[in-house]
Amino acid sequence: MTGASGGLGSAVARRHAGPGVILSLWGRDSQRLEMVATECRAAGAEVTVRSLDISDVGAAVAALQQEDAAHPFDIAVFSSGRGDVRAPGDLVEEAGMVARLAIVNFAAPAAMAAALADAMARRGSGRIVLVGSAAAFHALPFAAAYSGTKAGLARFADALRLSVKAHGVCVTLVSPGFIDTAAGRKVPGPKPMLMAPDVVADRIVRASEAGRAHLVLPWPFVALRWLDRLLPRPLRDRVLGGLTPPEK
Repeated sequence: MTGASGGLGSAVARRHAGPGVILSLWGRDSQRLEMVATECRAAGAEVTVRSLDISDVGAAVAALQQEDAAHPFDIAVFSSGRGDVRAPGDLVEEAGMVARLAIVNFAAPAAMAAALADAMARRGSGRIVLVGSAAAFHALPFAAAYSGTKAGLARFADALRLSVKAHGVCVTLVSPGFIDTAAGRKVPGPKPMLMAPDVVADRIVRASEAGRAHLVLPWPFVALRWLDRLLPRPLRDRVLGGLTPPEK
């Protein structure tokens, strides 16, 4: 589990915790990570933690392969990511921020998922969950890097799913809307249909267990995805252009 020190990742970790379960929890916030690990151990799970920055993609992949070689993973949930948007007063997003999001939101989880999918395929079983965002389906002018990197992850997840399906590996893409987490609350603007992390975590676990290819939640975001596709481009552009959060 990557992103285990975050609101959603910790909820998914607690949902999996129980007697006989071995959890490997990864996260940037070491203090928060230890708190989540303590909760999972109290539920009966055996837990190891790893605090690292996955923006060092090579080191992250090597650490994942090392852990998998020692104790092969049955399921991996990649839920880490950044939700940075355009800074107030800027015309476009800062180039360095775009690069950071490209690594953390796309390159790192994609590379790690590919490495693990290969090992799982050779074993003939396994489940991988990639947590994206409903923003992947909309060209958000104030969050071009975020929506763009999540769009890349969505296409990668679908392609990876097709490549390993015949080898007994299930890949599930999760595209949630707004989640009531500390990181989510920092995003400016209204947050319609805000979801509790525990509710989202439960849906993620059930979708993975059922072998679903794609989970979009809450359900109205499915309709919004189709609306974005079907609207004439001038009207769609007008709608999206009006979504920029007001500056404080």
